[in-house]
Amino acid sequence: MMEENRAKNLAALTAPLPEDIEKLKWHGDFNRALRLIEIRLEKDLPKMLKERLRLEREIISRLPLQYPYTTEQAMELAAEKVGKFTAEELEDLIDDNAVDWMFIEGERRIKDDFFDNLIKTRADIRERVCDRSLLEDGIQEGILRDKTVKKMKESGGLACYFHIRTTMKLREDAVEQGKKIRVYLPIPLEYSQVRNFRLLYTSMEPLCIAPPLWPQRTVCFEAEAGKEHCFSIEYEFENHTPYTALEPYAGGMKADGEKILPDGSRLKDWLGEQLPQIRFTPFLKSLAGEVTGEETDPLRKAKLIYDYITSHVNYSFVRSYFTITDIPGYAASGQKGDCGIQALLFITLCRIAGIPARWQAGLYASPRDIGCHDWAQFYIEPYGWLYADCSFGGGAYRDGKEERREFYFGNLDPFRIPMNSEFGWQFMPPMRWHGSDPYDNQMGEAEYEDRALVYGEFETIQEIVEIREL
Repeated sequence: MMEENRAKNLAALTAPLPEDIEKLKWHGDFNRALRLIEIRLEKDLPKMLKERLRLEREIISRLPLQYPYTTEQAMELAAEKVGKFTAEELEDLIDDNAVDWMFIEGERRIKDDFFDNLIKTRADIRERVCDRSLLEDGIQEGILRDKTVKKMKESGGLACYFHIRTTMKLREDAVEQGKKIRVYLPIPLEYSQVRNFRLLYTSMEPLCIAPPLWPQRTVCFEAEAGKEHCFSIEYEFENHTPYTALEPYAGGMKADGEKILPDGSRLKDWLGEQLPQIRFTPFLKSLAGEVTGEETDPLRKAKLIYDYITSHVNYSFVRSYFTITDIPGYAASGQKGDCGIQALLFITLCRIAGIPARWQAGLYASPRDIGCHDWAQFYIEPYGWLYADCSFGGGAYRDGKEERREFYFGNLDPFRIPMNSEFGWQFMPPMRWHGSDPYDNQMGEAEYEDRALVYGEFETIQEIVEIREL
């Protein structure tokens, strides 16, 4: 079932890009790179290489949109917001891999969210931010997480009720009159923490509502663009999250890959590679061996992997996942990445080490805010499926909050809306084109019959109608 439902052609990203096209791409000579791709596609090439070139054509078309600032514009923006910010400091941050950049037509351009990334990850920058209100959300979020950890330990877990509204609006210049459009809005899976899900409202009759356990679950609408340009749903559910006090399980029990789980899957489904992203490369196998050493106990091995990622992989906003062809390798070599990239590295290293691990992702929705978030699950006897949130753990590590860091190995807060149980799963009905993010779905996707819409052509608004503790 797993392989039958995955968009298989993404596995072609494991094929090497021809060197001349690779050189043009990273020089930012996109027009010539695209021209060479078209020339090569006319030749008699291996099928997988042809598909790689087609995928690369899409990737190259999306890259420039994410790097709008010249170096001078980035410098001016930072200097307006941070006291005594200099051009030399910007260059030092670039050298430290703290500011993402790329060449576009031979000119260095800076990523759109570089400043937000600096505020989130660099204490020295935060200390000099002129508008102190920019820091308040982070401070209050840390306080909430610490209180939640304490409360869950005292009570053995927490449960929350959620009522959420999701709305997708097409941008006016993205509306192609008379064309049929499909819109996919994510909803929670009815498994794990989720109980009593109910779809309360849809702005029109859905074409399809995916089954309760569909790995990337959505409500799909189909309409004529122009007549419909705004799509909305509301739903409610309860999140019941227990607290698990962990003790290393003596004996170093290895998971039985043939064990049948309550959902009918087998543990070995979560032990192998899943191309193109979960790959057991020589580099990652070597890293897993370095991190886990001679340890044989599965729980201790998983903890060593978690500790390594939370202390060595710095949180960083990144370009769209579709444009990164080896996400775990990107995280491990560059030692940076956002929540999903860290989760995928954790999953890959765990599987290499013989520990079943899988994806869980959706929204983090607390009484304060709502936003996209990814994390991981891993399977350890006798506990069953446990959680690992490396990005929250890494934030706690940076803040010197060791108790919070320890909590997010094995446990989660109850402020989660899990919408994806697999990375890179196809929707129901399948999309005909690769969406803005063909791997992860929290904000929804849209497509015409001849192309997918990309971020910037639509806006998705996630709203908290009500969250309350049960």
